[in-house]
Amino acid sequence: MAMTRSALTATAAHEALLSHHAEAKDWQMRDLFARDPDRFTRFSVEGGGLFLDYSKNRINESTMRLLTALAREVGLEKRRDAMFAGEKINSTEHRAVLHTALRAPAMATIEVDGQNVMPEVHRVLEQMRGFSDRVRSGQWQGYSGKAITDVVNIGIGGSDLGPEMVCRALRPFTHPRLTMHFVSNVDGHDLDAVLSKVNPETTLFIVASKTFTTIETMMNARSARDWFVSRRGEQDLPKHFVAVSTNAKAVQDFGIDTQNMFPFWDWVGGRYSVWSAIGLPVAVAVGFDRFTEFLAGAHGMDEHFRTAPIESNMPAILGLLGVWYRNYFGTSSVSIAPYHQDLSAFAAYLQQLEMESNGKRVSRDGDLLDVATCPVIWGDVGTNGQHAYFQLMHQGTDVIPVDFIAALKPNHGLAAHHPVLLANCFAQAKAFMRGKTADEVRSEMAQQGVPADEIDALVPHRTFPGNRPSNMILMESLTPATLGALIALYEHKTFTQGVVWGVNSFDQWGVELGKVLAKSIEASITGPQPGVHDPSTNGLIARARAALGS
Repeated sequence: MAMTRSALTATAAHEALLSHHAEAKDWQMRDLFARDPDRFTRFSVEGGGLFLDYSKNRINESTMRLLTALAREVGLEKRRDAMFAGEKINSTEHRAVLHTALRAPAMATIEVDGQNVMPEVHRVLEQMRGFSDRVRSGQWQGYSGKAITDVVNIGIGGSDLGPEMVCRALRPFTHPRLTMHFVSNVDGHDLDAVLSKVNPETTLFIVASKTFTTIETMMNARSARDWFVSRRGEQDLPKHFVAVSTNAKAVQDFGIDTQNMFPFWDWVGGRYSVWSAIGLPVAVAVGFDRFTEFLAGAHGMDEHFRTAPIESNMPAILGLLGVWYRNYFGTSSVSIAPYHQDLSAFAAYLQQLEMESNGKRVSRDGDLLDVATCPVIWGDVGTNGQHAYFQLMHQGTDVIPVDFIAALKPNHGLAAHHPVLLANCFAQAKAFMRGKTADEVRSEMAQQGVPADEIDALVPHRTFPGNRPSNMILMESLTPATLGALIALYEHKTFTQGVVWGVNSFDQWGVELGKVLAKSIEASITGPQPGVHDPSTNGLIARARAALGS
């Protein structure tokens, strides 16, 4: 396979950025702030109900001009417009990429193959409205006439991470009678833990699989079905199982009434699907009106991304800053630090969104790339991370850019907590930027009366290099609308970076190989003969067969 110049390295802007980086790599953000008292105003932007402060980055106005020039040279605006227009930009699967259509208003016209998709999108939304209203009101009842109390979503990947993250994030808005559960892992411990807590009389299962053939999802769904049937019988399956799928025959054969089958489309990628019928658990949990607010928040960010010039375009700026660190400073990971407990699943959600989208080594044309692409995405909620891995980020050998996320107002009444939380969030961003010099350490310890010889011994341990970049994303409060905007922000950031790197952000062939191999290995574990594999796999299979009595 031939290596080719990537979309990035083929540009004139890339050469200019290389020269610029030779100077910028030695900048100290402390000095940048000292020289420019308006830096916060200059390097901040609002859009879609969110505020981004990106002043704590190793940038100046020249940096941003060059990054903006790069975006234009690789055709970001043209690719963006093609996506919104329904062109088939997912070239390896010959599909449009139209998750944005799922949150567009009903009067919009968005076409795929000459057909306006909006009437069908809103027909499914109305189907979701009717169903979620019945479950929440108690009109939808289980076999014994009792209202539903537990909803179990069975899916995997985008059919699990999206709705679970959103339901957790919108916890204060959920119906008090309903408890949401999410099962994705083929490991039986996952399903067993949920089934041990629920009552078949009052439990509703949502089986989410477009084809109704996804191995992990269908194994869990069949086991849940067996659990239910063993306690009640097949006749009441339609009262306790619904499907998010397009395979009507398989859904019907499973025992689900196809009137309770919620479809979505091949132009909706799994990791972009929470806005579709995959979001049915969200609509049930928070109510359809709030689900509509969630869609509207995302649409607001869509409009910002679609219309704002790159210089003031929040997703584009976030994406270009990521390119600056990944491809010029050589950073290999990005930490996500939401200072909001209800966003505890957000970093995991972004792992799939960004790494499955841009974790590619070939261009859209199939050539090996000559640049690094997606960094590793990881993180946890503040303040927990401060007492775990922030040590490495402050004083370790790697520079790791951080995205801080916070709400200015809480969704609880514990008044004393939130100022402390925000103070910690802002303080960490400041500490990453400023660090602490050896002279500052000496002065501080001397004022505390520490002996000189002890100061000399401790200075290296208590010095912080600082100059660690971060972004600060703020919202007024975490609501369905601001959450929708936040997710859409990162979707479009991911799109921006995919365009710069020249990859197809909307396929995921890398997840298939292991699935294919697993089928033959499963047969070797459970079948009469162990089969022939490499020596390591053969040895592992032998141990598994012995343990399981195969």
